[in-house]
Amino acid sequence: MLKSLEGFLAPGSEEARLAEAVDYKKLPRHIAIIMDGNGRWAKKRGLSRAAGHRAGAKAVREAIETSVRLGLPFLTLYAFSKENWRRPKTEVLTLWRLLVEYLRKEEKLLVDNNIRLRALGQKSGLPPKVLRELERVEDVTRSFRGLQLSVALNYGGRAEIVDAARDLLRRGEIQPEALTEEEFARHLYLPEVPDPDLLVRTSGEFRVSNFLLWQIAYAEIWITPDFWPDFSRRHMLQAVVDFQKRERRFGDVQARS
Repeated sequence: MLKSLEGFLAPGSEEARLAEAVDYKKLPRHIAIIMDGNGRWAKKRGLSRAAGHRAGAKAVREAIETSVRLGLPFLTLYAFSKENWRRPKTEVLTLWRLLVEYLRKEEKLLVDNNIRLRALGQKSGLPPKVLRELERVEDVTRSFRGLQLSVALNYGGRAEIVDAARDLLRRGEIQPEALTEEEFARHLYLPEVPDPDLLVRTSGEFRVSNFLLWQIAYAEIWITPDFWPDFSRRHMLQAVVDFQKRERRFGDVQARS
């Protein structure tokens, strides 16, 4: 087990067993997570949806801390989709208020652990107060070289692809026949972030919900029936262990190392 996990996992626990099963030389470079089920978690307990979102914020910390201790280079969290604007206005306002609170509360976690925060999505559509706080924390962490944490906000996979195409057309620097996948990818929101190796989804839903449509072309998918507020270090470790058991062929007949 990694020294960074000692004291973080109870000896003899399921989490400790999973940590022993991890091959730390073959960790996924990038894990992306669709954080789903806050509302259903709250309904099951007779609580408000706001209480579910607040409980979900604790799971975010758990995922980030586990990623740091494992030594994962990249983590992307799907926090607010473009479709989420269709939710009741009071719920949307609650989500933005919680995000501002979270950024202020967890800034120390980012700084102490050398974590760089980046927003992924159409930032111009964010509420001004949210955008100011987000850009402030992005600026504070810009030089950090630990975990590279991306948070998808006002994000849609199709919108990202359309925006990339618009950028290419606007620049007018390349002929159609000269356009390659590599060149197109350079016009996505965060082109320096590698494609996810592993896509995790909570709540047992079998869909990708318009998330990173270009980037997850060859990602392995891991789904848990548990709702996001119940997501823990055990889930993260299990996802990594299961990922390492798979053969990734990328369309070939043999697995790539």
